Amino acid sequence: MKTAAPQILVVDDDEDITTLLRGYLARFGLVVHVAADGDGMRQQMARHPIALLVLDIMLPGTDGLALAREVRAASPVPIIMLTARGHAFDRVLGLEIGADDYMAKPFEPRELVARIQTVLRRVAASPEGPLQDVARFDGWAMHRQERRLVSPQGVVVPLSNAEFRLLSVFLASPRRLMTRDQLMEQARGRSMDAFERSIDLLVSRLRQKLGGGADAPALIKTVRGAGYIFDAQSVHA
Repeated sequence: MKTAAPQILVVDDDEDITTLLRGYLARFGLVVHVAADGDGMRQQMARHPIALLVLDIMLPGTDGLALAREVRAASPVPIIMLTARGHAFDRVLGLEIGADDYMAKPFEPRELVARIQTVLRRVAASPEGPLQDVARFDGWAMHRQERRLVSPQGVVVPLSNAEFRLLSVFLASPRRLMTRDQLMEQARGRSMDAFERSIDLLVSRLRQKLGGGADAPALIKTVRGAGYIFDAQSVHA
């Protein structure tokens, strides 16, 4: 039986971009719907089974970051942020909200296609197998399917999508030095090249959530000039 083509929603108020992407993405077997603002996005998502959302930040009315929060609160649909903003902090903020990837304008349409295909493959592979397991380390428990972290004291610690992916990478390689490039590629599915500082911000946020102190040393250790080590002594992942 023929598999239905993935349906993509592009939310951007630039008609030239939406027209370009509608035609270009169709060449790769993708069905494209478009919207110019938050209201249009909601209407399209109510009408169609959207497999992935390409969302611009600079939109009239409600901006893309607020819309990403709204979507993520109600749906696991993957989100690729598409924006003229290129600062590392903006990228981290989008990923913290729950975006799966981030592209800065101007962009190459073929690169966007590659990003879309990568995210769709990752989502298609995720519901089964190990993601249903619970990873345990030094008294902590990470429920992969629910993306929920529970402290040794039983406190639920919320994780953003980016923090979840980063912790998953650390759990796969405990007590091993991981360079920034390795963490960026494995946690986000691609290299961030010039945006090395963004991984430092994510590590800092995750380290804060994992705590530390005299009685509980930090689980993520910095190796100056080299990268990071996840120093949990007991890992069952």
